[in-house]
Amino acid sequence: MATQTVTYKRPWLYPKQEAAFFGPERFAFTEASTKSGKTVAAEAWLFEQAYMTGREGRNYWWIAPILEQARIAYNRMKAGLPNNVYQANDSRSSLRVLNGAIITFKGSDNPDSLYGEDVYAAVVDEASRCKEEAWHALRTTLTATRGPVRIIGNVKGRRNWFWRMARVAEAGEEGMTYHRITAADAVAAGVLDWEEIRQAERVLPPEVFRELYYAEASDDQGNPFGMAAIAKCVAPLSQEKPAVWGWDLAKSVDWTVGIALDSERRVCRFHRFQLPWGETKERMRQETQLLPALVDATGVGDVVVEELQRDGMSRFEGFKFSAPSKQELMFGLRSSVQQAAVKFPDGPIRLEMEAFEYENTSWGVRYGVQEGVHDDCVVALALADRHYQQKRIVPKVGVDREPVMRPRRW
Repeated sequence: MATQTVTYKRPWLYPKQEAAFFGPERFAFTEASTKSGKTVAAEAWLFEQAYMTGREGRNYWWIAPILEQARIAYNRMKAGLPNNVYQANDSRSSLRVLNGAIITFKGSDNPDSLYGEDVYAAVVDEASRCKEEAWHALRTTLTATRGPVRIIGNVKGRRNWFWRMARVAEAGEEGMTYHRITAADAVAAGVLDWEEIRQAERVLPPEVFRELYYAEASDDQGNPFGMAAIAKCVAPLSQEKPAVWGWDLAKSVDWTVGIALDSERRVCRFHRFQLPWGETKERMRQETQLLPALVDATGVGDVVVEELQRDGMSRFEGFKFSAPSKQELMFGLRSSVQQAAVKFPDGPIRLEMEAFEYENTSWGVRYGVQEGVHDDCVVALALADRHYQQKRIVPKVGVDREPVMRPRRW
C-alpha cells in the first residue's frame, strides 16, 4: 500500500497568539478582543492536537454557544486545510483527518448531549456565552484522557463561569494559564486597523467597547443600561395624570404590559396581565382613553392595532419590531436612563432592566434579557418613552398642584 506524505505548516501567528494557545499548560484561558485572531489560532491548535496525537476513533471537539456558531468555525477550518488531509461530514459537522482522529463541532445549548464520550482535546469558543453546564459536561469527557483544552472568548460582564475561571487561572492555579489579547495587540501585529478601532469606539457604548476591544469586564456586569444609572431612575409611582402610553402585547407565555408616563416622564400607570385578545383590547381602551399610545404591532399585534383604530381610537399607533428596530428602541431607552430623564418604580420594571445584557452579533451589538427572563415591562417603557419624545410633551409647571401656604412675616 502506498503511503502518503503530508507536510504541515502552521499558519502565521503573532507572538501573543502563539503564547496563548501553544504553551504546555493543560488549561489555557484567553480573554481576547473581537477580531484579534483568537479563532484561527484555536483552530490551528486543535488541528495540530488531532493530527499529532490522534489515531483511529479519537475525538477532538470544538464547542460554541450554538451549533450555527460552531459551523462557522467548521467551515473556516475546511477552507483553511488542504482537501487531501481530511474527509468532511457536513451533516455531523465533523472532519476525519488522515490518522482517523475526528474533529467535531458542537453547540453547547444542550449540555446533556456532551456527556459520554472520551475527548482528547477541545476548544470552547465564545465561552462567556456558553452554558456553564456545558463546561461541566466537557470537563467529564477529558477526565480519562487528561486532554488539554483552550477556553477563549470576549469578555461579557462578570456573571459567567468563563470570567470566574479566568480569574482562577490568572491567580496562578496549577496546570492553568491565562492570557489577554487586546485590540492594541492586534493592531501592533497588523491584524486590525487603528481607524476601525477608533470608529468602533465612537459608535459603541463605552462599557461595551472596553469589553469587546480591550477585554475589560464592566463593573455593571455587562448591563447596557448601567446598574448605577438604573438605580438613579427608581422613584415612587407618580400620582399625576398620564400623558402618553406604551403597550407591549403578550406572545405565547409573555405578558401584556401597559405603561403610562406623566408630563414629567415619570411612570404613573403600570398594568401587567394575561387575558384573551378581546379582553386585552377592551382593557387597553379603558386605560388609554384618547391619550397617545405606541403599541407593539408585530404579528397579531398588527391586527389588534388596526381594530383599535377602526373603533375610533385613532391615537393608537403601531410599532413593528424587527432586530434593528428593537435595538434602536433599546438604544433610545438607554440614553434616557443614563440621563435619568425617565423615572419608574421599583419592582418588575427594574428587575427586567437589570437582567438585560448585550451580545455582539454579525451586524452589531444586540440588547436582550438573560435566558428565561421576560422583557415585556422594559419594552413597554421604551415604547412610552419613545412616544413621549416624538409627541414633544412639555412638562407641566405648577399646574394641578395644591398651593403651599406659608405664614406671612409679622
